[in-house]
Amino acid sequence: MTEDRKASTRDVPRRAAPKSAFFALKAFAPGVTLCVGISVAGVWLQSLEERAFGHPYIEALVFAILLGTAVRSFWQPSVMWREGIAVSAKGLLEFAVMLLGGSISFAAIVASGPALLGGIVTTVVAALAASYATSRALGLPQRISILIACGNSICGNSAIAAVAPVIGADADDIASSIAFTAILGVVVVLALPLLIPLLRLSETQYGVLAGLTVYAVPQVLAATVPISPLSAQVGTLVKLVRVLMLGPVVILLSLFRTTLKVSSVSTRLNWRHLVPWFIVGFLLLAAMRSFDLIPHFLLKPMATAVSWLTIVSMAALGLGVDVRVVSRVGGPVTFAVVVSLIVLLAISIALVWLLHLA
Repeated sequence: MTEDRKASTRDVPRRAAPKSAFFALKAFAPGVTLCVGISVAGVWLQSLEERAFGHPYIEALVFAILLGTAVRSFWQPSVMWREGIAVSAKGLLEFAVMLLGGSISFAAIVASGPALLGGIVTTVVAALAASYATSRALGLPQRISILIACGNSICGNSAIAAVAPVIGADADDIASSIAFTAILGVVVVLALPLLIPLLRLSETQYGVLAGLTVYAVPQVLAATVPISPLSAQVGTLVKLVRVLMLGPVVILLSLFRTTLKVSSVSTRLNWRHLVPWFIVGFLLLAAMRSFDLIPHFLLKPMATAVSWLTIVSMAALGLGVDVRVVSRVGGPVTFAVVVSLIVLLAISIALVWLLHLA
């Protein structure tokens, strides 16, 4: 009789597990489907933009967060939608950050040369410090100050999206940072070529300047391709090396987030808390890519997955945005982003002249 009871006890979890998984999927499905639908609309808007102008001045992830915010402004998601929206905003974003490691090879750092590499690192570090200090001086909260600093100094929306889960930023912080950074990103693309005659920049110098100041890789192409192929090649290389700074910055923020008081994680020394799973995955994939251990046929699907997962997570974040909160911080955030961009531009121009590029 005792053995029968033990057997029946052991059997319970086996029967319950599939049922629980089914109910979990059923709970997530409505919210995830909604986020995917908004993401598809964002990608469609970007494709229209590309056909009209040749380049995407506003990325699909920006459209996704704006569309999500618009939907949230007229509709409050019920309990049925919330679990799927929550897992899209956090889980999918963390998985995207992990997969991002597969696109990074340390060989790109070596290829840029020691002088330019040192200049890029110095520019990013100086811009991070200046942007963060400016934001804090304006009275902005610590989390949004970090997001603005990383967005301006490294790679715009992608940096904001990657840093957000590490520091525990909420949807309002992310939406504010991305909204104003996206607007200025377009302004930079349109205005940067005006500096060529003003500063008498060569094609190489302009490429370096564009790579150091423009936020996203597609925007670098939009700012450099009309100038010359050389400017586009140099700008893209500089931009990719600048993007590589995202890895060390995210890891440092992960290690020191309890010291910075940007996370509610327990202060006990626990490696799982200090370095989240997706950062460990990011490092492993980056190491595998550097040693050519990732099959080449997987690289493009991984990059596509990163893009789509990020867009879906941005749609989810938009659905959690309270427009009233964003409007209240609009003025200080705008000023902080503008000042940070001016500082980044000044540092970048100084570097271009110091390196004596032809």
